[in-house]
Amino acid sequence: MSSELSAPHQEGSTILGHPTGLFVLFFAEMWERFSYYGMRALLILYLTKHFLFDDGASGLIYGAYTSLVYITPVIGGYLADKYIGQRKAVLFGGVLIAIGHILLGFEGEGGTDSSALPLFWGALSFIIVGTGFLKANISSIVGQLYPRDDARRDPAYTIFYMGINLGAFLGSIICGILGEKVGWGWGFGAAAVGMIAGVIVFARGKKHLLGQGEPPNPEMLAKKMGGVINMEWLIYILSFLSVGIFWILVQRTQVVGWLLGTTALVVVGYLLYDACFKMESVDRDRLFAALFLMALQPLFWGLFEQAGSSLNLYTDRNVDRNFFGFEVPASVFQSINAFYIFALAPVFAWGWQWLNKRGLEPSMTAKFGLGLLQLGAGFLVLVAGAAATADGNLTPVIFIFLIYLLHTTGELCLSPVGLSAMSKLSLPRMLSLIMGTWFLSTAGGNFVAGKIAAATGGAGHGGEAAAEGVGSILGIYNKIGWVSVGVGVAVIVISPLITRLMHLDQIRVAEDATATES
Repeated sequence: MSSELSAPHQEGSTILGHPTGLFVLFFAEMWERFSYYGMRALLILYLTKHFLFDDGASGLIYGAYTSLVYITPVIGGYLADKYIGQRKAVLFGGVLIAIGHILLGFEGEGGTDSSALPLFWGALSFIIVGTGFLKANISSIVGQLYPRDDARRDPAYTIFYMGINLGAFLGSIICGILGEKVGWGWGFGAAAVGMIAGVIVFARGKKHLLGQGEPPNPEMLAKKMGGVINMEWLIYILSFLSVGIFWILVQRTQVVGWLLGTTALVVVGYLLYDACFKMESVDRDRLFAALFLMALQPLFWGLFEQAGSSLNLYTDRNVDRNFFGFEVPASVFQSINAFYIFALAPVFAWGWQWLNKRGLEPSMTAKFGLGLLQLGAGFLVLVAGAAATADGNLTPVIFIFLIYLLHTTGELCLSPVGLSAMSKLSLPRMLSLIMGTWFLSTAGGNFVAGKIAAATGGAGHGGEAAAEGVGSILGIYNKIGWVSVGVGVAVIVISPLITRLMHLDQIRVAEDATATES
């Protein structure tokens, strides 16, 4: 969403051949992801065990929160591009997130009528608004540190991506153990400390950003509005006040659903209108291909995000988590996905290149199908493992490791490929809109995840009710697993048709011509 030419590229200090600013961003994002995933690992358990919401209500709250987290970056990215610049947006967002995590540390008394609940809704709302400013913009600054033709850009994003997963891995473990073994406030407090550390790292590292991410028009930003307050502070104040809007939304999941649905209809309707009446045939085909890939997002993330909700509860109640006499908190298992990504991302990158050289690399669409197929297989493996140890026995923990393994390999087939596809298939004049729509479809997936988690509610702790509850959740896992496998196979079958719509050969010709001219 941002201009990559906000300031002339300068030569500054380097670490391992990369600008020092990359490592400022690495650690800032690492701490932000530490706080986000540490809190996410505890959220569903906090709702059910502390505030005593039932599983269904907890799943809906979780889905509303995570979907709103993916909506606000569209707004935050626009405000940064148009007015305040990425650096100020990241710093402001980090402060809001830190406030949210600090508020989460005040747990108060438990129960659904707890006086601490308004504070809890406010905490989630601060994190939602803050993430909108931070998530949309910190990765943009990474690209701005390099000229567009710099060969170090792709490795830079790989390094940055490792920071994201390192933070997610450590946050789930540290916040999870503190939250479940010591006290909820300790877990959320650790997340707050992590975010504050990220803000400090980012603020102190300003000089290493080489002037990138600054406001596009400082004079306009300093202009007094109505002779009272300048544009910059007006944006900060209105954004702060918008926390109240999200305070209402996060408690009203049905409204969030209508908001997502209406926004999706308007945006997709506009894109289809543009495609039918303003685009040439090749561009129209590419847009149709992009919309097809977007349509798969809600299914993928709706199932994948069971990790933080229903699968987290299942792990807590129905999995043997004892290792050498120590019962590992359920939230700690949220770190497995990040560990697998850390270990497998380089393998996948090498594997795609190896297949490409031999003309065997699957198309982008086929990779989406493979991602869905593996996602569904993960649920089916868990169901099979639980069935093999029925009659009241706890599910062996190996099956939790297996479901996360298959979900991670599915994610590596779909998520990085999707962003690349959007950048290739969209016209330059609507790249920001297409990227925004991509994240909107991800938000839709998170909302669907809440609905599925709500449907799985009912796994009890003992007796016949527990057996019925486990049977219910496994029955739903079996259904969604087969649906995902079926859709994945169908996508692979029709992938040649979708690939033809992309006209990738013409993109390569255009790139070759540009390279020759330069």
